[in-house]
Amino acid sequence: MAWRSFHFLQLHPSPSLLQTQLAHSHFLKSGLTGDAHLAAKILSLYVTHHRFTDATAFLLSLPEPETFSFSSLISSLSRSPFSFLSLLPRMLSLRFLLDPFVLPSALKACAALTSLIAGRSLHVIAVVSGLCNDPVILSSLLHLYLKCGVQNDAHKVFGRMPQPSVVAYSALLADAASSGSVSVVKRLLYQMQMSGVEPNSVTWNGLIAGFSRSGHPHESLSMLQSMHFEGCGLDSVGVSSALSAVGDVEDTWVGLQIHGCSIKHGFDSDVCVVSALINMYGKCRATEEMSKVFDEGGHMDVGSCNALVAGFARNGLVCEAVMRFRRFQEQRIELNVVSWTSIVACCAQNGKDVEAMEFFREMQGVGIRPNSVTIPSLLPACANIAALMNGRSAHSFSLRSGISHDVYVGSALIDLYAKCGRVRDARIVLDAMPIKNVVSWNAMLGGYAMHGRAKDAIDLFCLMEVSEQKPDSVSFTCLLSSFSQAGMKDEGWLFFHKMEKEYGIAARMEHYACMVSLLSRAGKLDEAYKFMGEMPFYPDACVWGALLGACRVHGEVRLGEIAAENLFKLEPQNAGNYVLLSNIYAANGIWDGVDRVRDEMKRLGVRKNPGCSWIEIKNKVHMLLAGDSSHEEMEQIVERLKKLGVAMKRLGYQPSTNFALQNVEEQDKEEMLCGHSEKLAVALGLISTCPGTPLRVIKNLRICGDCHVAIKFISEFERREILVRDTNRFHLFKDGNCSCGDYW
Repeated sequence: MAWRSFHFLQLHPSPSLLQTQLAHSHFLKSGLTGDAHLAAKILSLYVTHHRFTDATAFLLSLPEPETFSFSSLISSLSRSPFSFLSLLPRMLSLRFLLDPFVLPSALKACAALTSLIAGRSLHVIAVVSGLCNDPVILSSLLHLYLKCGVQNDAHKVFGRMPQPSVVAYSALLADAASSGSVSVVKRLLYQMQMSGVEPNSVTWNGLIAGFSRSGHPHESLSMLQSMHFEGCGLDSVGVSSALSAVGDVEDTWVGLQIHGCSIKHGFDSDVCVVSALINMYGKCRATEEMSKVFDEGGHMDVGSCNALVAGFARNGLVCEAVMRFRRFQEQRIELNVVSWTSIVACCAQNGKDVEAMEFFREMQGVGIRPNSVTIPSLLPACANIAALMNGRSAHSFSLRSGISHDVYVGSALIDLYAKCGRVRDARIVLDAMPIKNVVSWNAMLGGYAMHGRAKDAIDLFCLMEVSEQKPDSVSFTCLLSSFSQAGMKDEGWLFFHKMEKEYGIAARMEHYACMVSLLSRAGKLDEAYKFMGEMPFYPDACVWGALLGACRVHGEVRLGEIAAENLFKLEPQNAGNYVLLSNIYAANGIWDGVDRVRDEMKRLGVRKNPGCSWIEIKNKVHMLLAGDSSHEEMEQIVERLKKLGVAMKRLGYQPSTNFALQNVEEQDKEEMLCGHSEKLAVALGLISTCPGTPLRVIKNLRICGDCHVAIKFISEFERREILVRDTNRFHLFKDGNCSCGDYW
C-alpha cells in the first residue's frame, strides 16, 4: 500500500496538499526513511504548496539528512526566513556543508530578518570553508550588511570584490543616498564610471528615491537630470520619486516639465505616477492642476484619493476635502486608515475640531482601526476645544491598542491634557514615556507656560538636561513664555543670555517677543520699547503685538498708538489689532479715538471676530457666541446670569463697564457685558451639571477684565473650580481667586 502511494506521488504531475500529507504519513510508517529520492520529492511538494513549516519539520525528522542532496530545496526555504533560520542550527550540528548555492539563500534569510548575529556567523563559515571570495556570496554579504545598517562592513565586503557588478554598485549608491551622504555618492559614481561599469535604471532610481527620502530633494532632481543626460530611459519608478522631490522644493515649473515628460512616455496612466502628480501639485499649492490630474486620470484608486484629500488639506481647503471624501464614500471606494486619518487631520489642522471628532467616531463605526498616526492627528482637535472626554477616549484606545508608548502619541497626549487644564495628567504621561524626544519635553514645557507655572518649567528644563536631551529654540520659547506669564523678569534675562552663550542657540524673533512681553507686562513699557530698538532685525507683528497687548493692560496710549500703527502696516486685515487700540481708547474715555478706529475698520472691510467660547458637558461640546441667543437653553442661561448678578452685587461686585467698548449708558454697558461668551458658557455649565462639578471653558479671544472679576465671584459663590483658557493662558478660578494672580 505504501509503495503504491509513493508510486502515485512520483507519477502524478501536481499532487494536492492532502496527497502530499498522506504520502508523508506513509513514508514514516513504511520504514523507507532511507529513500533519498522519495524524501526529496515530499520536501519539494511541501515547498511548492508554501508549507515551509511542514517542510522544515519533515527535514528535521529524517535520521540522516546529510546523506541527501537537499541544497536546491533548502534554498527554496529562503522564501520563509523564519523556517530557514530555525533549520540552520540543525544543519550545522549535523555538519551539513553550506555550498555556494545554499549559503546565499541563508544570507538572504538573515537580511530579510535583519539578523546580524546569524549573518556574521554565516560570514565566518564562508571564510572557514573558503567560499568568502565567491562573487555571489560577496554580493549576498553586501546586501546583508546594508540591510542591517552596518555600512562599514558593507564597504569592506565591497572592497574584496575583484570586479564589482552594477548590482553591487547600485546597492551601495542607494544606501548612501538614503543616508544623505552626497560626497559618498559622488565618489562611488566616479569610481563606478572609471571601472567601466555603466549605471542602469535601477542605479539611477535608487539614487533619485534615496535622496528624496533623506531630505535632499535638489540632489534627487540632479540625479534625474544626470540619468536623462546619460541616455538612460526614464521609467515610472524614477518619475514618481522625482515628483516627490519636486513637491518638497515647491517648484511648479519643474513639476510641469516632468509631468509633460511622463505624458510623452505614457506614464500618466500609471497609478503611482498619478498619485505622485497629485501629491506634487498639492505641495506646490497648484490645486487647480491637482484636481485636473485627478479628474482626467480616470483612476479612482485609494492612493490617488488620499493624495487629493491631503492636497486640499495642505492648502487649507477643508470644505473641498470633505466634499471629495463624501463623494468617495458615495462611490463605494474602499477607503483605508490613511484616507480616514487624512480627513481627520485635515479638519483638525484647519479649525474644524468638532468635525474632526465626528469623522473619528464615524471611522470606528465603519470598522477602520485607527493607528499611531490617527491618534496624534485627532488629539489636537480635542485639545483646541478642551474636549477632555473625547481625548480620554482616544487615550484609552491607544492603551488598548498598544500604541500609547509611541513618542508621537505620547507627545500629543501631553499637549491634550495640558490644554485641557490637566497639567498633572500631562506630567504623568511624560514620566511614563519609555522614549522621549525634544517634542515631548517641549509639549510639557508649553503646558507649564500656559498655566504660568514658571518654577515647574525650570525644574523640568533641568531634568531635561540631566536626561541628556538637548533643548532647542522651541524649548527656550516655552521657558521664556512661562517667565512672562509669571512676571519673573530676572530669570527671563538669565535664560535669554544663557540660550546663546551656553547652548549656542541664536535668539529668534519669538524669543525677543517673549522678552518684550515680559518687560512690558511688568510695567516696563519704555524699557521694552528701547529693547525693541536694539534688536538685530526689525520687529515683526508678534513683537509689536506683545507691546500693544501690554499697553492695553496698562492703559498706555502713546506707545499703544505707535505699536498699533506698525501693526496696521504689517497686518492690515488683522481685526484684533484694531480692537486692542480701540480698547485702549475706550478704557481712557477717548471716544473719538474709538470712532476713528471703527471708521478705519469699515473703510478697509475689516470685521472683528465675535467672541466664542466652548464648554464640554456630558461628552458633548457646546459653542456659545457673544450676543448670540440661538442656543436652545439661552433663556435659562440668561435667567441664571441675572440671579448671579443680583447675588454678586450684594457681595460687593461692581461691573467693570470700561470693558464695554461703546459710549452708551451704564445700564446698557452692563447688559452688553452679560452677553460675553465666557459668561454664557459658565452659566450653561452651572445649569447643566451637579453642584461642585468643575467647569472648563475655552475662549477664542483674551478673557475680558470684567468677566475675569465676575468669574472669581462665581467660583466663590457657587463653590466651583472654573478653568478658563483664553488665547494667552489658563485661568483657574477657585474660592474667589485666580491662578494668574490678576497678572495676565
